[in-house]
Amino acid sequence: MRVRLRRFSLTKAVPLAISRGTTAAVEHLLVEVEQDGLIGRGETGGFDTGLRAYETDAIAAELAALVSELEPLAPEPLQALEPLLARLSPPARCGLDLALHDWWGQRLGQPLHRLWGLDPGACVATSVTLGLGEPAAVLARLERWWQQLPASRIKLKLGSPAGSDHDRALVQAVTEAMARRQDQHQGTLELQVDANGGWDLATAQAMVPWLADQGVGLVEQPLAALADPVADRAGFAALAGLAPLALVADESCWNLADLLRLAPVVDGINIKLLKSGGLSEALLMARCARRLGLGVMLGCYSDSSLLNSAAAQLLPLVEWPDLDSHLNLVDDPFLGAVLEGDCLRPSPLPGLGVHWTPGAGDAATQVDDDGPKVAGSKVTGSKVTRAKTAPAKAAPSKPPRSKTDGSKAAGGRKSPSGPSKDNSKAKAKGPEA
Repeated sequence: MRVRLRRFSLTKAVPLAISRGTTAAVEHLLVEVEQDGLIGRGETGGFDTGLRAYETDAIAAELAALVSELEPLAPEPLQALEPLLARLSPPARCGLDLALHDWWGQRLGQPLHRLWGLDPGACVATSVTLGLGEPAAVLARLERWWQQLPASRIKLKLGSPAGSDHDRALVQAVTEAMARRQDQHQGTLELQVDANGGWDLATAQAMVPWLADQGVGLVEQPLAALADPVADRAGFAALAGLAPLALVADESCWNLADLLRLAPVVDGINIKLLKSGGLSEALLMARCARRLGLGVMLGCYSDSSLLNSAAAQLLPLVEWPDLDSHLNLVDDPFLGAVLEGDCLRPSPLPGLGVHWTPGAGDAATQVDDDGPKVAGSKVTGSKVTRAKTAPAKAAPSKPPRSKTDGSKAAGGRKSPSGPSKDNSKAKAKGPEA
């Protein structure tokens, strides 16, 4: 098979601020595998979770170094390629994993969700994200979302550097706006919050019950992820059962081992393809979480329709979709997943169901005209040398799922080992959204 890398830019219509910073634009990589007239495409890019970070340049170098080993091989069976993919960092593995799955689905002439036996009719509304900011600016962003789509599920970013009083002011402003909207449109709205690890334990213990009183149905990653898996789990255990709202792990949960470690002390997990290393691990995590009685959130970073359409293949397994990044782009070069109101469904087309829109060829600069190389950078082996360049409440969501395995007590079953070590040596931070 032939393997190609391309680099393309993505620009947000509205920059997104979270507890760790603000993102307005990113550069991502398009990974292509070609054989027998079929081209499978995947997407990857740098991101930062606070504890772990990856650069797009380093990801490109990882993939470029693997090209010579991949090209003598065929894109199927996927199992035969697993040893090579296992050597890659999660985001590098994700790009290649998606391209291989896309090629495989096209080869069989079916979308992945159909090959997996999933029902696209089971999809539910995706949330849309409100970043940190002053209340007036956050409410203006909410109104903009409502002009774009029904937006019945709102995710509000908290963990403000200004402190918990600012977080409370944001929640009260948004719940009041949602209550007015609910009265006008006779619909049910749901508010979720995501602290992105921006609270310490004392703040989180005070905020979680207060959020439940405000009608919030879900709180995501209230505490910063910790390198020590036992201490990381203990933080969630200290919050479990404080209030009738779902406690969801994001930055603390990368793979199946993390899911099993956290299952007794959380109500759900947030799966993101760049964290999990692609669809192979994500599908396993989603099915396992459901079997354990955990809710599944499916999230994104600053991703295009390609990455989000790949994730959308899993949507029938997801209770809390959060795939809205492509809806906030001014230069998305792809079309894929189908949006009906505020419900995102997987594309019915084969593979990932994604194709370039007209003019997208100009948006993606080829990386490997004469061998692996990145636009703006030169890749030799595994090294990348950058080239010089210029009071009312919104209706609460349903209560947390009951578990079938473990309990929320801190003394649950012994924690397995934590996340595997990064294969990437890059530590410089990339953007997150």
